[in-house]
Amino acid sequence: MSNQSAAVNFSELVNKNKQTLARLDESPQLLLHRRDGEDLVLTTAVRAEQDRSVVSAATRMLAAMARREPGSMELLLDILPDAFPWVRFLPEPDVHAFELVDTMRAADSIGNSASVAQLLTAWQHSAEVHSDPELLAALTRDHEADTT
Repeated sequence: MSNQSAAVNFSELVNKNKQTLARLDESPQLLLHRRDGEDLVLTTAVRAEQDRSVVSAATRMLAAMARREPGSMELLLDILPDAFPWVRFLPEPDVHAFELVDTMRAADSIGNSASVAQLLTAWQHSAEVHSDPELLAALTRDHEADTT
């Protein structure tokens, strides 16, 4: 079994469904390209549940460590740049406000990780702004004078 996703056009699934679905025996998921919409990922229910279980377990362990272990929040703040190099561009108060663990716990409790992805994207965009002095100046200056 390959770690790589197999990729096919959606029409292949429609026209040759048995042959296309058989590819899931060789790949954990199947990327379905669509002409008129967002691509889809097809996997088995067992694999989807395994992936969800792994993410949920990691989230619960991280959250438990953050709550129980003295100094763990400082450790998490120290390792953030290893996991997310763009964190280095954020001002220190923003790094402390990066509510990743709490958001991961909340998302895990409802089985929907969209809020975690949104949080990471928003913070990464903030880091991009802070990494560009001209852009930061343009976005943080007083725009009241522009309207008169």
